[in-house]
Amino acid sequence: MKVLLIDDEQKIVLALAKGLEENGIEVDTAFEVESALALIKERNYDIIVSDVVMPKYSGIDLVNAIRDLSIRTPIIIVSALDQIEDKIAGFEAGADDYLTKPFEFIELLFRIKALARRPVGTFQFNKSLIYHSLSMNLDTNEFSREGKKIDLTPREFSLMEYFMRNPEKTVTKYEIAENVWKLNFDTGTNYIEVYVNFLRKKIESGFEKKILHTQYKVGYILRED
Repeated sequence: MKVLLIDDEQKIVLALAKGLEENGIEVDTAFEVESALALIKERNYDIIVSDVVMPKYSGIDLVNAIRDLSIRTPIIIVSALDQIEDKIAGFEAGADDYLTKPFEFIELLFRIKALARRPVGTFQFNKSLIYHSLSMNLDTNEFSREGKKIDLTPREFSLMEYFMRNPEKTVTKYEIAENVWKLNFDTGTNYIEVYVNFLRKKIESGFEKKILHTQYKVGYILRED
């Protein structure tokens, strides 16, 4: 496995790199976004781990740049920014996981191994999901309904993918938070409702049938009536 670590605190990067290498993982390091992006364009990585707050460009800028290049390598954000809005910003940019500082090294190691096992990022084979009039291409991140292409943000795409993998089944907000955002559900926030409403408007506007339904006080269900 080959990992790229990005953080402007060099002591932290070198300490993490040493620990990963002791566990049989090959590591490259970068201390700012521009050099990290140059490495990413030149080399193939299994996992990218990046801090958020860095000089000139942020880790969120880096994630956006990586996804704009259609590079699907799994990305873990590590950051001292621990508010729910910070985590949503990271996931919305296209990150796959978010680990708040301070953290135990063993947790980072296991998250790296878990992402490396998960068949998400690179999509090396042609994959698609189809449910009635909905079609999702996991190679190109394209989504359509009745043959009409609908542009989704990275987080909307992940949310839609989760619904399409669980059609005609009620999914709770807890399940969505855990499986799409990788977060513990906070009953004091409404970010899931907000994103579901964004998604619903895009996939139902201009179409005769509703397809994403709210189950009162329970969750949501993807069902074409």
